[in-house]
Amino acid sequence: MKKKFIISGDQAISWRCFTLFIFSLMISANVVNGDSLETDKEALLNLKAVLEEHNRVNRGIYSEWNVDKSISPCQWQGISCSSSSVVGQQRVIGINLSENNISGKIFHNFSALTNLQHLDLSSNTIGGAVPDDLNQCKSLVYLNLSHNILGGNLVFKGLNRLEKLDLSTNRFNGDIKVSFPGICQNLIVANLSTNNFTGEIDSCFDECWNLMHLDLSSNNFSGSLWSGFSRLVGFSVSENSISGVVSGSMFADNCSLHDLDLSENKFHGELPGEISNCRDLVILNVGGNNFTGPIPSELGSISSIAALFLGDNRFSSSIPESLLNLTNLEFLDVSKHSFGGEIQKIFGRFKQVKFLLLHGNAYTGGIDTSGILKLQNISRLDLSNNRFSGSLPVEISQMPSLNFLMLSNNQFTGSIPPEYGNFSQLQTLDLSFNRLSGSIPPKLGKLNSLLWLMLANNSLSGEIPSEIGNCTSLLWLNLANNQLSGRIPPELAKIGRSATRTFELNRLRNDTIIAGSGECSAMMRWIPADYPPFSFVYTILTRKSCRSIWDRLLKGYGLFPVCTAGSTVRTLQISGYLQLSGNQFSGSIPSDIGTMQNFSMLHLGFNDFSGELPAQIGQLPLVVLNITRNQFSGQIPAEIGNIKCLQNLDLSYNNFSGIFPTSFSNLTDLTKFNISYNRYISGVVPTTAQFGTFEKDSYLGNPLLDVPDFMDNKTDHLPNHNDR
Repeated sequence: MKKKFIISGDQAISWRCFTLFIFSLMISANVVNGDSLETDKEALLNLKAVLEEHNRVNRGIYSEWNVDKSISPCQWQGISCSSSSVVGQQRVIGINLSENNISGKIFHNFSALTNLQHLDLSSNTIGGAVPDDLNQCKSLVYLNLSHNILGGNLVFKGLNRLEKLDLSTNRFNGDIKVSFPGICQNLIVANLSTNNFTGEIDSCFDECWNLMHLDLSSNNFSGSLWSGFSRLVGFSVSENSISGVVSGSMFADNCSLHDLDLSENKFHGELPGEISNCRDLVILNVGGNNFTGPIPSELGSISSIAALFLGDNRFSSSIPESLLNLTNLEFLDVSKHSFGGEIQKIFGRFKQVKFLLLHGNAYTGGIDTSGILKLQNISRLDLSNNRFSGSLPVEISQMPSLNFLMLSNNQFTGSIPPEYGNFSQLQTLDLSFNRLSGSIPPKLGKLNSLLWLMLANNSLSGEIPSEIGNCTSLLWLNLANNQLSGRIPPELAKIGRSATRTFELNRLRNDTIIAGSGECSAMMRWIPADYPPFSFVYTILTRKSCRSIWDRLLKGYGLFPVCTAGSTVRTLQISGYLQLSGNQFSGSIPSDIGTMQNFSMLHLGFNDFSGELPAQIGQLPLVVLNITRNQFSGQIPAEIGNIKCLQNLDLSYNNFSGIFPTSFSNLTDLTKFNISYNRYISGVVPTTAQFGTFEKDSYLGNPLLDVPDFMDNKTDHLPNHNDR
């Protein structure tokens, strides 16, 4: 029988005092160590102070965090707390400051938030290295630092609870073996794409047994392929320098892959048929390698495949009959193989396919005989960069689902069939860089979903039909380098007024794969890389980002930095261009041009336009205005000085007269300027703002113009008069 332990009254009082003392010590220790909601609040206010110090304008939601003691940080935007029924025992567990215009270095005291589980700082411009303090955040389950400018070596240690890690689109470099497999214990998703990582990956993830999705694309990894990738659900190593043979033994019988992307590497040898062990594969991309031999017939047994990218390899030209068994196949890319002669007739039997990409081959015929023009489900047909000749096939107009037709860079002759105006859903018509002649069919004005009309570099003649003004979705029109003539019809100013309907339809589309292998090169033509505001896109252009950019374009999400006339504040918008250079247009510019509010580039150079430039042009949100090599006369509209975000202005080789506009002093964003060879321009060129940075060849051939003396000391460079 156990003895009862009896406490006397005095002992009981002493015990209670001791207990209270110990409890107060525990509370005190918790406060000191940051283990309360109050110390979490203090840490967040320190974070706020640091952010406000480095971001004095365009502050994010953190600026609204309140110092009022009566307001819990759990009520602040971007902050989430644990749930607790006991008042005062809630803790801060999440911070989401994504897209908050944050710059400067990353905060160095996140570890003060001892229960922090979720941290999202993505889509800002945070720079520098990741501080060691972050390694002390032992409770982190989710960490997203993507789309910043963070750099240096990646050193993550002790973050053993991490389940999701996203470091994509930064500037990290060096080897990842310092961090992997050390933080792999619970990791499910890891995205390290679009950085500058180097080294090998062959054993980094062997111990990551819970890993399901791994994206290492767009880095500088080398060496051989990690052999354990087939146990994942999604794996991408595209756009690296991984080399060697892809062995069939890498594809285990229990392969769980849904998405496999090995594209843009240095793999060689045959593609193993054992890929068919991945019975749930939906997307397979092996494009941009040096695979040889036959396309594996075993691929035809993977009934789940929806997208098959085989382009830019050296496969033999025989297309396996077994691929016709892929009833879910929507996207088929067999581009850039130098296949010649007739298009293989098997392509005309892929009746389930929506996207067929055969660009960059050497086909010379077979458009009619292959049967592809009878495929009723085709949405995108890309036959560009081949050797097709003869007339454009009229039968294409009978493909009811066609959204994108790309026939550029071939040798087609003759006229554009009027039947091409019958595409009720067409969004892109690219017939550029052929040998087409004749006039532009007025029936193209029926294409009310058209976003791109690309007819440049042909031998088209006649006038622009006024019916083109009915294409109210048409934002990107390129008719450069033809033999078109006549006046610009006033109706042309109506293009692009309302692309909303087309964009909304694209947002409702169920297609999970938006861009293929041809859009990056096509966008270099469709969105002119040489001119702002479009050029910035190409500083970040990778195959992966290309898909994202393409998706944003089609859905009408703001992408180009543009400001309205009279303002210097840029916002991201979908902006169009009108490219008419290198033709024989004449007459005056209609004043209606001032209504083209969705356009930021007008290139009217190398024509025979005359008369005065309408003052209404100053109402446009232009970034580029090029009217070189025409016959414009009269005064230069002072209203151009109201286009405060104008970066490229070329008025050279015209007959302008009058005083150099003093309003041009407002053009503080100009980076390119040319007013040369307008002999009747007089007045004084300002030395303020941007005009002090231009060289003397911006003002050649203007004897009445007073150019500041300091420009005489600048190096003379003759302008490139052939730039169209």
